[in-house]
Amino acid sequence: MDLVIGNATVITMNASRQVLRDAEVVIQNDRIAKVGPAKRGNKTGTRRFIDARGQVVLPGLIHSHLHACQTLCRNHADGLELLDWLRDRIWPFEAAHDEKSLRASADLTFLECIRSGATSILDMGTVRHYGQVFESARDSGVRLVGGKCMMDAGQGVPAGLRETTEGSLAESIALIEKWHGAENGRLRYALAPRFVLSCTEKLLRQVQAIAKERDVRIHTHASENPTECDVVREKTGMDNVSYFHHLGLLGEHTTLAHCVWLTAEEQKLLRETKTRIAHCPSANFKLASGTAKIPELLKQGITVGLGADGAPCNNNLDIFVELRLAALIHLPRTGPTSLPAMQVLELATLNGAKALGLEGQVGQLTEGAKADVITVDLSGAHATPNSNDPVATLVYAGQSQDVRDVIVDGQVLMRDRRLRTVDERAVRQSANAASARLIAQLD
Repeated sequence: MDLVIGNATVITMNASRQVLRDAEVVIQNDRIAKVGPAKRGNKTGTRRFIDARGQVVLPGLIHSHLHACQTLCRNHADGLELLDWLRDRIWPFEAAHDEKSLRASADLTFLECIRSGATSILDMGTVRHYGQVFESARDSGVRLVGGKCMMDAGQGVPAGLRETTEGSLAESIALIEKWHGAENGRLRYALAPRFVLSCTEKLLRQVQAIAKERDVRIHTHASENPTECDVVREKTGMDNVSYFHHLGLLGEHTTLAHCVWLTAEEQKLLRETKTRIAHCPSANFKLASGTAKIPELLKQGITVGLGADGAPCNNNLDIFVELRLAALIHLPRTGPTSLPAMQVLELATLNGAKALGLEGQVGQLTEGAKADVITVDLSGAHATPNSNDPVATLVYAGQSQDVRDVIVDGQVLMRDRRLRTVDERAVRQSANAASARLIAQLD
């Protein structure tokens, strides 16, 4: 049975960035069958109908960098810079996870993502139990590209996170074989070495080889913090991105989170190799890391997606907050017209799809694309009066509470703010209990 979303303003994110008035989106199974003028007349029969009159319909938004394993540590890691934050709070917290607590953390993460209109996520886990994250994504219905964190080196790494090179690779391969392409392709794997300082060169070279052999993404961090960059230079004799290039890790199959402190040479390498970047403005502010030069990177043709990072360095996972921040924080330096609203929305749609290796499949409402669709009601006081530019209204004034309906792969995950695949009360109860247990082990 077809699902029709009609009477709406449709932000297509197609090649010409059309915004269609009084239009409809027709969904057949897991694909978009039609985007065009709304049809009049009978809305029953073989069609299910969502009346989106007065609402905006657009592709599901995309998180290009997230840590579902960290969500239970929200509000418990404030006032620290990156390396201290990792060693004093985050690594011990991640090491304390068991299967039950990691499932609770992932459930809470995907609940928050659905409520805020994020349908696709590129996630980096903790070292162990990553199958629980895939199981949570499978059950909640979100689209996940994710993988276990890989850490076979580093100072201050707790025993619960330290692994051998061989063990890290073997577990990653086992997860690839079980989950990559599962649920009609909705779940995919990404190899996730944490960053240069927690990985041996042997591990990183093997990651490159496995990614090529298995056709999976590489997802890691780079150049987030000045001290991190200094230590990487001391360790390798090179800058972060240059070192990755030396090992053959750069390319369209790789997404680097942050990239705040890039040299001119590193920017050139990213441009020439078509490596993707994930911009995480809230996290970069909260950890006092700095502000990535996003307008300049975009002008060079570098693909930049958008992400919240982890809840302990944010402290929310609201993609609408990231949209607004990304639209505003660069303007004092580069000028009021340097990052238009449509280009900002591209970060969380078309560019996000590229960051997840899903270009052409998600991030756009076009015939044949995956049916990942959200409806947003911009009639609230904070978005009134109505504007002739729904994209600008969405980016500057939209809020996660405005999201009404969320559809992934043609499945309705939320209808008129009511969740269909997640028991919110149970998820919150489990999350609170698991968080209290984990935090008690740290304090």
